[in-house]
Amino acid sequence: MNKREIASVLEEIAFLLELKGENPFKVKAYSTGARVIESLPEEPAVLVQKGILRNVKGIGEGLAGAVTELITTGVSTLHKELKASFPAGVMEMTAVPGLGPKKIRAIYENLNVGSVGELEYACIENRLVSLPGFGQKTQEKILAGIRQFKRRQGFHLYANVIEEAESILGAVRTAPGVLRADLAGEIRRRLEVVQNIMLVVAGSQPRALVQAVHSVPDVMQVEHHPETKTITARSPQGLPVTVRLADAADYGWELARATGSAEHVQELERRFAARGASPGGGSEEAVYAAAGLLVIPPELREGHGEIELAESGRLPVLIETGQIQGIFHNHTVWSDGAATLEQMVEAARALGYRYIGISDHSQSAFYANGLKEDRIRAQHAEIDIVQKKFPNIRIFKGIEADILAAGAMDYPDEILATFDFVIASVHSRFNLSEEDQTNRICRALANPFVTMLGHATGRLLLSRDAYRVDMKKVLDAAVEHGKIVEINANPHRLDLDWRLCGYAKEKGVKFSINPDAHSTDGLADVPFGVNVARKGGVTAEDVVNTLPVEEMASRLQAMRP
Repeated sequence: MNKREIASVLEEIAFLLELKGENPFKVKAYSTGARVIESLPEEPAVLVQKGILRNVKGIGEGLAGAVTELITTGVSTLHKELKASFPAGVMEMTAVPGLGPKKIRAIYENLNVGSVGELEYACIENRLVSLPGFGQKTQEKILAGIRQFKRRQGFHLYANVIEEAESILGAVRTAPGVLRADLAGEIRRRLEVVQNIMLVVAGSQPRALVQAVHSVPDVMQVEHHPETKTITARSPQGLPVTVRLADAADYGWELARATGSAEHVQELERRFAARGASPGGGSEEAVYAAAGLLVIPPELREGHGEIELAESGRLPVLIETGQIQGIFHNHTVWSDGAATLEQMVEAARALGYRYIGISDHSQSAFYANGLKEDRIRAQHAEIDIVQKKFPNIRIFKGIEADILAAGAMDYPDEILATFDFVIASVHSRFNLSEEDQTNRICRALANPFVTMLGHATGRLLLSRDAYRVDMKKVLDAAVEHGKIVEINANPHRLDLDWRLCGYAKEKGVKFSINPDAHSTDGLADVPFGVNVARKGGVTAEDVVNTLPVEEMASRLQAMRP
């Protein structure tokens, strides 16, 4: 190992020692030692070979031993032991601007947060505010630092980039000579995670288009490539932007080609070839008609059987955001939400919803100020008061109850019976075997007081994988016991995965598209959940919260034992 590599390991050791709460003098010794090693005029291996490493000022016995071990074996036993003490994501958190070891230690020890993604979600759920030495401003700074960190990673949540994509599209559409312009690619297919922004434009003045893209604040590196008929740039968050220039006569084909997955486009091309036709067309309607198909909604163009559905006339009529009548899974200041119950209800009414389900965390979620029995009664009393103030929106009394490791709920049935609905969710013990996790959730779904399953796989996009679980068995259990399965609209979750929706629909699962809102702003996340549903081929008939309020109330009542 060279001196830079050794110094890097010593810096990590110093950080991990501080994270573990070790003696500050020991921490400083390794931190200072890293700087000393990096500033040596020759490689440490030479000093070790000569036996004079201990003669260097700032290199004590312990440090000399660690450096010698690194040089002779390529690893440090202490470094390995310290790294094994923490989740792998903890080191990643050091790359977040403004987040030092003391803050990381407080976050990890108090909230059990061990990755950047989990940290971002904790900020959004307002969990850092109550930690000693933190507060609202610190939480906001950390959240800003996380977003800065993520800009360097190449993958971005759809929700975080759609606004800037639409801003670029808006500028392009106003450019002189533009006849048509649309978003394409991953964003038009509404994938949950995207890597680029793509547009297709029919226009006659490339220079004007370059100026239009330049005009968008913070867009960088705008270049025209006449040989490929494209304009490239970098978005404000650093995503690659590609503008494809198309002739009006072939606009529909260029848009379809730029939108669909590779599998979808290849199948279209095969159909053209089989019919003795060349790909082309001024509109997408003309393109799909020439291929003998109905127009396939962009969200479905993934190569997952949509061509066959279109050929046989079985394309579903996909759900629209405007069909959602009310929303469940909403948190307030009673647990870890940022808004009062009244503020959440008022915001939901302002968005046009006819009902809202309040579902704060249950008692096992101590980290989120979960409700014990006395606080449940107090919250229900407040709901009754607020309901009188807002007679034109129905408030359903609910809870997001933790599924314990063996599958029991964390309240007895007599407490669960006091709610209008119960969302059963996993918030702990993510490391169970697939069999145990599956059995755990299936047992919870057998509870007669459970209404729906919340964020079924526990994933956090770009940060935490789904836990090991046989989702087909879980979905089968939901059907067997007549339970609703949530499509969680929080942009960090989007769980149930759209790839599972087809199986769920086939089995007869009913969904509820819920925002999992921890603030009034979070109520606006519902369209992201609708995106998931649309990608999964879900119709309004498959989603219970498209029902009018009276029918929804009757359905919840009918689900109670």
